[in-house]
Amino acid sequence: MLKHIQAHHGDLALLINNAGITHRSLASVTEPDVIERVMQVNFFAPVRLAHALLPLLTQNNGAVVNISSMAGWMPVTERAGYCASKAALHQYFETLRAETSLHIVNVYPSFLATAIEQNALGGDGQTAPQARTVVGKVQSSQWMATRIIHAVQTRKPRVYGDRLTYFASVLYRLWPGAYFYLMKRNLKAKT
Repeated sequence: MLKHIQAHHGDLALLINNAGITHRSLASVTEPDVIERVMQVNFFAPVRLAHALLPLLTQNNGAVVNISSMAGWMPVTERAGYCASKAALHQYFETLRAETSLHIVNVYPSFLATAIEQNALGGDGQTAPQARTVVGKVQSSQWMATRIIHAVQTRKPRVYGDRLTYFASVLYRLWPGAYFYLMKRNLKAKT
């Protein structure tokens, strides 16, 4: 694979792991196949790509950008598999950063206007019937892309979403009881 890339495309200096899939379903009714599908796209595919391309990226002093989520740091109702996949992505690439000289940018957006939500899976693997709920403002993908480009150029290790979501992550870490209360209240309001 590496020789093919070099022969046909030249050197490789940047890998952006942007593919993503989500689901909207309670953990108790989500089929294990749905969780596996989410893990395949959100975790195993980026790991396999980075692993295969690591020699070229290292040789060219390259960078890897991973589109993760704040959901990788804190639980979000009806997204157990998604949260698990983003937590795994976070931990793997933070560890890879410590073990290599590769520049790794982990991106933790909150709510972005992308097609991932229109294609969310339900617990049975079909398209989720219910709309997503959001906290705060839904940002554009262009807004996030500008921040990512800046992080790559300035060699920053992480890019965060909006302040409200960042505050929620701090609340979860410092006062998890309050965070769970608000999350459960939001879930009850939907049902």
